[in-house]
This record gives sequence, structure tokens and C-alpha cells, in this order.
Amino acid sequence: MARRFHRGGRLIAFGIGCSAADAAHVVVEFVHPVIIGKRALPALSLPGGSAGFTAELGLFGEAEDIALAIAPDGGDEAIADALAAARERGLLTVALLGGAADGAVALLPGLDHVIAVHSDDPRIVREAQVTSYHVLWELVHVFLDAPEVLA
Repeated sequence: MARRFHRGGRLIAFGIGCSAADAAHVVVEFVHPVIIGKRALPALSLPGGSAGFTAELGLFGEAEDIALAIAPDGGDEAIADALAAARERGLLTVALLGGAADGAVALLPGLDHVIAVHSDDPRIVREAQVTSYHVLWELVHVFLDAPEVLA
């Protein structure tokens, strides 16, 4: 992710239901960092849902961007379709999933990174996903502070 930001890419986050709120939350973290000295990074969340994510990624997604999908399980077809479209456009694809690892998203070939929380308890899934995207934010900034490793 840091390499993509270093090259001028943006984060495009999306999710359905409560995961849409998490997508908006992670975007706020990148755009308005709360830690002094950390730079703001370009990010947006897609309000889409259903077929909208794929269309919106087609309009806004560029090859240097990052598509971050957040889903309570790996079975959402709209999320799977959007990630497939992002992959085809050359975006870095990152999926934060919950539940079983056998849904449409989890089985999608060619995703760059899939972080799956194997739990049927939505509270555990959400807490792990929130922790994961905060760790991703931190790692992006750690690597951006050492640009020599991004070349």
C-alpha cells in the first residue's frame, strides 16, 4: 500500500452495511491523520452497494490506486465483482473478510491481499477488521517515512 501511495495512488475503500461505515472510517484515518507529523493521504469511500461499486471503480479507479474491500463475510457478490474489476484495472486489491473462507470474495483468484477473520461472531470480525485497518494505516506511514525501501 505504501508503494502505491508513494507513486501517487489513492485508497478507494468500500463495504456493505456496517462495513460501509468502516470503509468511511478508514478513509477518514488516511485523509485526516490524528497523529501529529503523519501526512494526509488521498482516500475516498464508495457509497455504492450492489452493482454500484464496480461502476464507481470504473469511474474513479486508476492503476496506481488501492481497492480496500471490507465485508462481514466472504460471500458478497457485489464485493467480489468490485474486487475483480479493480484487479482487472491494475489496482492493488486488499480484502478484509469475516466468516468462512469459502465465499465468492475469498475464492476470487488473483487478489493481492486477503485478511480473513475466521469467526461467525460479527463483533469479533468487526473488532479484528478495525484493528487490521489501523495496523495497515500505521504500516503505510512507517514505510512512507523510509522512502528508500519503496523504490
